[in-house]
Amino acid sequence: MSSPASIPEATIEVVKASGHRQLVPVTRSPFPIGRRPEAADGLQFPDKDSFVSRRCAALVYAEGEFRLEDRGQLHGLSVNGEKIDKRTLRDGDKITFGHTDSLWLIFHLGAPPQLLPQFLSRLEQASALEPGARNLRHLSLLLEATALLHSSLPLEDILGAMVDRAMAITHADRGLLLEADAQRRLCPLFARQRSGKPLPIEDVTPSQTAIARAREQARGVVERDLAQADAALRDAGSIRIQRLRAVIAIPLFARATFPSQEDTGAPTPGELLGVLYLDSLQPAAFSDLDRQILDALAVEAASVLDNARLVKKVQQQRRLEQELEIARTIQQALLPKSFRPPPQFEVTGVNRPCLAVGGDYYDLLELPPDRITFVIADVSGKGLGGALLTSMLQGSFSAMALGEDAARVFAHINRFICAHSAVERYATLFFGILDSTGGLEFINAGHPSPLLVRAGRVTSPFAAKCLPLGLFPESEFTIGSSTLEAGDTLVLFTDGITEALNPQDEQFGIDRLAELVARHAGSRVKELESYILQAVEDFSGGAAQTDDSTLLVVRYRGAL
Repeated sequence: MSSPASIPEATIEVVKASGHRQLVPVTRSPFPIGRRPEAADGLQFPDKDSFVSRRCAALVYAEGEFRLEDRGQLHGLSVNGEKIDKRTLRDGDKITFGHTDSLWLIFHLGAPPQLLPQFLSRLEQASALEPGARNLRHLSLLLEATALLHSSLPLEDILGAMVDRAMAITHADRGLLLEADAQRRLCPLFARQRSGKPLPIEDVTPSQTAIARAREQARGVVERDLAQADAALRDAGSIRIQRLRAVIAIPLFARATFPSQEDTGAPTPGELLGVLYLDSLQPAAFSDLDRQILDALAVEAASVLDNARLVKKVQQQRRLEQELEIARTIQQALLPKSFRPPPQFEVTGVNRPCLAVGGDYYDLLELPPDRITFVIADVSGKGLGGALLTSMLQGSFSAMALGEDAARVFAHINRFICAHSAVERYATLFFGILDSTGGLEFINAGHPSPLLVRAGRVTSPFAAKCLPLGLFPESEFTIGSSTLEAGDTLVLFTDGITEALNPQDEQFGIDRLAELVARHAGSRVKELESYILQAVEDFSGGAAQTDDSTLLVVRYRGAL
């Protein structure tokens, strides 16, 4: 364990949805986090915060950096919206617990940040030295605004109240809050006029000159009397037409990024979140303290916008994960689970998508009398696009049970995919019908030939004679035929098996697969499947794979 003197100064800021904030200094390494952490001098949450696990995480300082490690958080840890097991932390990183929005942490490297209540305390002391109650009134307004900013009210109500307080402090006639979109364009969120009355956004024409200057200078533009401003601002079209006499444009930035040790310059503002804009038809008399208060209010508003943006990102990611999980559950449920073939056949299959949902597919159907039909397919691309096309293939495959001609069915599917060019997917597949005498009818549409295991020898006799589905609308699909002998085994696979990569970027390959199949030719089909999957996993050595893997093993046991 590192002693307190051996680690740099760092702080964890605990932020609750109610707006309550608490600074907890990091005093040791590892610094445990949880409801019942490993050490009493860590960050300990009360038992009521049940979404935090008893032994949740630890902050470890090593090799000159702080690292957050998951030590058993039930629903996982995320840093800046990304789920992690271990992660080096940087100043300002946001730590969340699973799917909860009721509490989060902010990591601060260096001296503890000055929270707003401390800043307000200093402002209040300064204002007490000035005559009159005007500044105290402004401080009161700021306190009210701050309480609202960290409340549980809807975001629009919170920021609307902030604009109202800013207008009361500045005596502005109109207030406008603009938010930066993904292209950094400023879009108005809502507008206010005096007394908190709503104002149609289209009725407000802000000074683009003032806003552009605030963006370029990365600091607020505050003009008490535009008659005394420089010509570029004083003579701007919107200023003259609307006869404006005072204008304020304050950019709202995400948390500032501080210079490195080699760079002694000023902090660089973070991403632009929006602009607080105020104007008036009368000259306004602002004191220096007014501007301090307005700047402090803008910092808090930026914090709320930034947190709202992060929460929205997390919620969107969560919705996407939930939708993908639903799609994965549906896709896996559609795969054959309890297929019981006639006694002349032995079959097994497995599908392993590399993403939540995949583009590989296999299926099995029993056809009277004593026949089975099977298919394996590989759709170009993965994810939801590939999954949708595999679902369509499955629906079409079920038509075989109705006695539909296979060549006609696949020709129809091919024309449909080509006619809907926006799908931008094609599929290779191998389709077969095997009867109780060993007769095999098949269609190979651009798919790797299944391996045929006969008397311990392995061959690839079913080369593709048709193009993949979805390439050309006029493609024809012809049916080939063959005869299996008792004990023959077909090993069907997608290229996720043969193109599996090891850490040296070498492929598993068809030769390695054939040699493995030959070695275990006498095994039962389920055992053969397990041998193949284990060999691919051992070969991969933990390397990340970029394609789905599907196996289908069909054995003809002979006429009974």
